[in-house]
Amino acid sequence: MQASADSSVLDSAATAAQQPGVVDQVALARLYGEPLFALPQDLYIPPDALEVFLEAFEGPLDLLLYLIRKQNFNILDIPMVGVTRQYLAYVDEIRGRNLELAAEYLLMAAMLIEIKSRMLLPTRSEQGAPEPEDPRADLVRRLLEYERFKLAAQQLGELPQHGRDFLKARITVEQSLQPRFPEVSVADLQAAWAEVLGRARLVQRHHIPREELSVRETMSQVLKRLQGRRFLSFEEVFEPARGVAVLVVTFVALLELAKEALIELTQGAAYAPIYLRLAYTPS
Repeated sequence: MQASADSSVLDSAATAAQQPGVVDQVALARLYGEPLFALPQDLYIPPDALEVFLEAFEGPLDLLLYLIRKQNFNILDIPMVGVTRQYLAYVDEIRGRNLELAAEYLLMAAMLIEIKSRMLLPTRSEQGAPEPEDPRADLVRRLLEYERFKLAAQQLGELPQHGRDFLKARITVEQSLQPRFPEVSVADLQAAWAEVLGRARLVQRHHIPREELSVRETMSQVLKRLQGRRFLSFEEVFEPARGVAVLVVTFVALLELAKEALIELTQGAAYAPIYLRLAYTPS
């Protein structure tokens, strides 16, 4: 029995319309050209209809290494007759099942037959000529190199892998809609405030206060002192006890008063005392 699926909806609908009792149905498949609208109850699948082919070897070198190690052959002295016969038997087995897979092994089979033929032929050794290289030397080198890489791959495969040997732990934190504030006592607040003050004292720097002096204010003070007085000596205006800054501001104030013609500076003779007086007489 052979069934072929047809995805043409138009053909199925047209055929279904011609059959009595079938309205607006789409055929699931076609059996000998006729549409099939339901699966048969006595559907039988023979045992050999489903075949699972497991590729036991990763390539020609893997198969050849398996045959050598299984029979405990010396890899440096391979018995080519027996190994070649077993290898060709395996190739004949897979050729009937998977031709594409067998093509990868045919090249190695040809190499084995060539090595076997060269070993069977008699060698002519001329006098003084170097001894010819063993035909198996290149194959032995390839097998040893492949075996080293295969063992290294097995060691890497035994290492723990994420997703195969372990999984990353995930921590899920449930957050409520209302925020939860921690409970803090009065003693905790006092301790925190004391710690803040302690850190502030550690970084505190020495601050030198600076007295703010005004020239205009000093000018007003000088004019007040001259009110009701005819003269005022130059030395009486200054107050050395208050510091150099006050002396400088006072001197600048006197210069400004003289510049604005509010006071007069008089001196009777050279090196004589200097006096201050108002430049106007109040009425």
